[in-house]
Parts: sequence; C-alpha cells; structure tokens
Amino acid sequence: MSEATITVLPGDGVGPEVTAQALHVLRAVAEQFHHDFTIHEGRVGLDAIAAEGVAISDETFETCARSDAILFGAIGSLPAGQRRTTGPRPEQALFRLRKEFGFYANLRPVRPSASMYAASSLKPEYLKGTDMIFVRELSAGLYYGRLESVPGKPSEIRRGPEGTEAIDTLLYTEEEIERVVRAAFEIALDRERKVTSVDKANVLSSSVLWREVVERVAAKHPTVTYEHMLVDACAMRLIRTPSEFDVIVTENLFGDILTDEASMLTGSIGMLPSASLGTRRTPGGKFGLYEPIHGSAPDIAGQDLANPVGAILSAALLLRHSLGLGREAALVEEAVEAVVGEGYRTVDVNEGGHTVVGTREMGRRVVDRLRQT
Repeated sequence: MSEATITVLPGDGVGPEVTAQALHVLRAVAEQFHHDFTIHEGRVGLDAIAAEGVAISDETFETCARSDAILFGAIGSLPAGQRRTTGPRPEQALFRLRKEFGFYANLRPVRPSASMYAASSLKPEYLKGTDMIFVRELSAGLYYGRLESVPGKPSEIRRGPEGTEAIDTLLYTEEEIERVVRAAFEIALDRERKVTSVDKANVLSSSVLWREVVERVAAKHPTVTYEHMLVDACAMRLIRTPSEFDVIVTENLFGDILTDEASMLTGSIGMLPSASLGTRRTPGGKFGLYEPIHGSAPDIAGQDLANPVGAILSAALLLRHSLGLGREAALVEEAVEAVVGEGYRTVDVNEGGHTVVGTREMGRRVVDRLRQT
C-alpha cells in the first residue's frame, strides 16, 4: 500500500469538470490497489481572485507545498466580451507555482491512438509509429522576462522617442539550460535513445548558448544520439514525419507552441497530458504539477462537452512520476486506450461513426474499464 497527499486545484472554465474525472480515476486506483490518497482542494485563477482577491493564496500555496503532487485543472480566459484590465491575473497562479517550486521540466507525451488516427488532420500513414515526448523548459526564458535583479532587462509596454514601444527579455543561464537538457537525455535512456534539441541558433544568442550546453551534456551520454534542429524546421517535420522524433527538448516559448501543434496529431488538444517536475524528491519520485495542456475553454464550460482524457492521462503521469506507481499508471493509460478503442468519443474528436459521450460519461467509462482490470 502507498500513502500520498495530493492537492487538487480545479481552476476555471472546464477545469473543474475534467479534474473531477481525473479524481474519480485516482480514487478508483486507490480503492482497487489499496492505496491511501489524502486529497486537498484549493482555489486558483479567476475562481481564487473572485473569492480571495489573489490568483493563488498563501494558504493554498502552503497546502501544495505539503503535498506529494498537485493535480491542476485550467485557468485563464474570461467569457467572450469580458476583459480584465486591472488587478491580479489568473495566470499568476501558475507562474508562481512553477517558479517557486522550481518546476523547470515540463513533460508532454504525444502518442496518437491507432483507433483515433481518423480524428487527426494528418493522413493515418503519416501518424503510424508516432511516439514522442517533449521536454519543455518551464521556469525561465521569455515568459519570465521581467527581472528586477537584472537592471535593463524589462518586459513592458512603454513610451519611447518614436511613440509607444514594447519590449520582452529572453534570458537563459547555463544552469537553467543544462538541467532541462540533462533531464531530456535521462528520459531518452529509457526510450529510443534519441534526442532532438530545438532552437533558433541562426538568430538568437540564447539559442547559441543552448547548443553549446547540449553538446556538453551529450558528451556525458554517449549511448544517446542527438541532433540540433531549428524551430521552424521542427514545426514542419512534426507534420511531415512525426514518427522520426523520440525526445524533443526545447526552451519555454518554442515548447509551448510546438506542443500545441503536436496535439493535433492526436486529434485534439484535449487529449494531451503534462507533468511539470523539479528537483524535490517524494517517497515515490519527484514532486510535480500535473495538468492537461488545454485552456479553460469558457465557451463550453458547464455543458458536459470538455474532453477529460488529457486530465485523466495527467493523473496517470502523477501516479508514475510523483508516487512511483508505474503499474497503476500504465493501467490507467490502457483503460483510456480501451475506451477510445471501443469507439467512445467526446465531441472534439468525433470524426463520425462513433458514440459521442459527455465529460462525465467518458470519465465513468474509463473508471469502469479500470475496475475490470
């Protein structure tokens, strides 16, 4: 029996709906395999701003700090026609969690199900054999451009001599690059031992340094082959020959964009999970934050339309990476594969000829399949 504490942050929009299904799966795992999961729930994003005045309260943050893992839903967008011009922003919660807990490595596996090839925009023959994982640097780069400790490195809109101008700062240190690249090479050791490092070294100084660090890390992993690839070329090859990739490591902005592109290989952004990991150890692995990569989708919130698969597969990553329950994680993934293989689809991946179900029914069927294992 394993004991663990998990903090759940459902967030905004469809976040509570998909997170509820992931929780059902975790509780089914605990019941079936006699584990003891203590679940705490907190507010983040717009939900927290409305109730507590901040995107994430210190109390919620401390609850997360005392946990073995964080299961996250979604935060962000207001409904169409509404804008927030002042005050705290919902994304500040996610930035704080990533930065203060040191979640520097964001893992995003992409493995289209053969039974769902028709849901993708690509022809099935291009998808066959695709099984890759992105390792995205998560705690530095352009998204963290405002650096009070580094004078002259701002991220702001300001008044200049020619009128209004905007500036963002892209800064990486050797250490920030090396730790995420090292994580990618270590992951590759358990896969096909091939790393693709993605940058823009023909333009950006940060990418020149990135390549230098990759070369240094690669020298310590002689059994892993590697290649450098410009981000524009990678974007093209993800569509042309996705099965050629194994482990892709890249910086924050490029990883954000490329993984959204890669989600279309599976048919929908609602299918992709993610794990954000740092260095802190737990009894079963590493402390991490787990979330589907889709946004809050306020236009369909509360309508039982959201795809919970990304959240459920994120729960599987939580079991594997933070709790050390690899067998249980694999069974969750197999349950999802079995349900979609039986022809059940949420509306976002219904290519016709299948049984369309809602968020709750999709989650229920995964739990039922898991209990039959």
